[in-house]
Amino acid sequence: MLRIGIDLGGTKTEGIVMDEAGKILLRERLPTPQTEGYDAILQNIYTLVRDLEKKTGQACHVGIGTPGAISARTGHLKNSNTVCLNGKPIQQDLEKILARPIRIANDANCFALSEALDGAGKEYGTVFGVILGTGVGGGIVFHGKLHEGPQHIAGEWGHNILEADGPPCYCGKRGCVETFLSGPGLVYDWSQHGGDASLKANNIVALAEQGDAGANAALQRYLYRFGKALSVVINIVDPDVVVLGGGMSNISRLYTDGPERVARHVFNDELRTKILPNVHGDSSGVRGAAQLWPPRDT
Repeated sequence: MLRIGIDLGGTKTEGIVMDEAGKILLRERLPTPQTEGYDAILQNIYTLVRDLEKKTGQACHVGIGTPGAISARTGHLKNSNTVCLNGKPIQQDLEKILARPIRIANDANCFALSEALDGAGKEYGTVFGVILGTGVGGGIVFHGKLHEGPQHIAGEWGHNILEADGPPCYCGKRGCVETFLSGPGLVYDWSQHGGDASLKANNIVALAEQGDAGANAALQRYLYRFGKALSVVINIVDPDVVVLGGGMSNISRLYTDGPERVARHVFNDELRTKILPNVHGDSSGVRGAAQLWPPRDT
């Protein structure tokens, strides 16, 4: 049976059709109608699934990657930065609209699953997938199986407190990893040290590569915090590989300087965990959503 994967993002909703071999047969995108609210987002997903199934000529399994996660207590979505989804029974509502069971997981978990099954982590037993983008998330895969945990928060390192006196986070705490290692986090830190707040994170990285002293200092602070924050995960999970995704994962120094920055804080005399860039790029999340249904799974 063919599998549809849906990646529900804040600005776009992407859908693919994947065959049993993991090949993408079709791909479509629609803008996410975030300003129109919850019902419009559900209808958008229905439209994508309907259109993809029309083109394949058959019903498909559907897996969906979402910001946030399903609460084990209420069955409703929680922790989503697309705030109109929070507190909503999104899985039940989509199953009603689509008239079938669906599988749903956090978007970072979908990224981790995709990279573990047939991406950068495919040759490793324990994979920690990291999203460094407008937010910071993560997911854990043990020997090809996604680990979500009883609270559905496994891998959410972005909301560990890194510096207690740091900037406020949307989750209600201060100094979360996300407030430093996200793209906006780098811009905020740069601006707090006199940098131009109108620049984007990639501009600051480019300036650092060109030798700008202020930008290089900001990048050095970023690398220090990356090493300190990631070492906590490695000390607890001890993964074989960490696979990085999201826009900030394009910083080359995360792979050249990053391992040494992590090693400084790891409880061992050497760092044996690999730190690798992702293979599937922007397709990792939507591929992982489809792979929530294994091949031949009924």
